[in-house]
Amino acid sequence: MLVNIPLRWHIISVVLGLILVGCAYQSGLERSAIIQNQAEQGGWQNRVIHTPQFDLQSFGNGKAVIDGQLTIYLEGDGFAWVDGQYPSEDPTPFIPLALHLAMAQPGSGAVAYLGRPCQYRGAQTDPRCHKAVWTDARFSENVVNSMDAAISQLKQLGVKKITLVGYSGGAAIALLVAARRSDIARIITVAGNLDPQSWTTYLRLQPLNGLLETATLVKQTAAIPRVDFVGGKDQVVPPILTELFAKQYPVDKQPHIITIPENTHSCCWAQQWKTLWMKAQSNHAL
Repeated sequence: MLVNIPLRWHIISVVLGLILVGCAYQSGLERSAIIQNQAEQGGWQNRVIHTPQFDLQSFGNGKAVIDGQLTIYLEGDGFAWVDGQYPSEDPTPFIPLALHLAMAQPGSGAVAYLGRPCQYRGAQTDPRCHKAVWTDARFSENVVNSMDAAISQLKQLGVKKITLVGYSGGAAIALLVAARRSDIARIITVAGNLDPQSWTTYLRLQPLNGLLETATLVKQTAAIPRVDFVGGKDQVVPPILTELFAKQYPVDKQPHIITIPENTHSCCWAQQWKTLWMKAQSNHAL
């Protein structure tokens, strides 16, 4: 075991379990309200970021920028599919794992969280939010442009360098965004789907339409230090995919992969994040 799990995480786990029991009765807006309340009760500030493509939900810890550094957590795909087969009506996650990671980050610097397009914002009432946005086109140019624009708006006064932390599909977004920016100091991924094209092939899933190929971004992101955390029991994004993607980088530029043997795709990253975050900071690649 990496750390003793604080009591508050046991409480959160119980609450989230109760949420999942009733998930079939919750609308996207109800899920959004629950998550916003959790963030605000934790002292985080609610902010909606308007971009030409989408309105994106963000939360920030409200702390001052230290040494010009800002850390931004990018959410996963959320509730994109029902039973893994049918597109959902609203991609707002039931458990916003990237937000839980952000809120667990130790230290006193500025931290922000950024949801994906159509999460939290009423997907069924926004005409820009059609189901392809969180399914086939979730890594498309339109989506990446909106995330990139939102990150620029989160770059408050005094920020010179950004650390991107991407969970699951948020890891691919982190790479796609980093490839077009010059202010990304490092990338940390957690159970990251770094190469969606290889992921669909490996798991024999239907290929994604409108996909920006992350595999072609190796050259653009090779100079950015990166740590990839993978779960040894992750069946959603098997560890072998992260290993194969890392081998596409030059030997001296390969990201550092840290495997947590007992972790799955969702468990138990948030509970362990204080220790894992410090492990990432101490890694020579960063």
